[in-house]
Amino acid sequence: MASTLVSRMMNRIFEVERGKGDSARRVSEAEVDVEYTIKKIETNDEELKNFLFTLGCYEGEKLTVISILAENYVITVKDARYSINSELAEAIII
Repeated sequence: MASTLVSRMMNRIFEVERGKGDSARRVSEAEVDVEYTIKKIETNDEELKNFLFTLGCYEGEKLTVISILAENYVITVKDARYSINSELAEAIII
């Protein structure tokens, strides 16, 4: 019984630590109510990059996903809330 509990605890700790790692992922893969740092904007579309920049989405800025509904992501950046679609969420690397 004790070994089962220890095993479950170790697996949970590993999962949490793995989530904290430096592995790059996209906003579309983010968890709700967790603060992330934007690592880069990955797109070839300059207009999309410029639009995200006007929202405050650029390297080093903090971002939090507030909710996800029907492939729309409500995020906060610099104390402002925005609703972005899945195309924009795919371009932001956290």
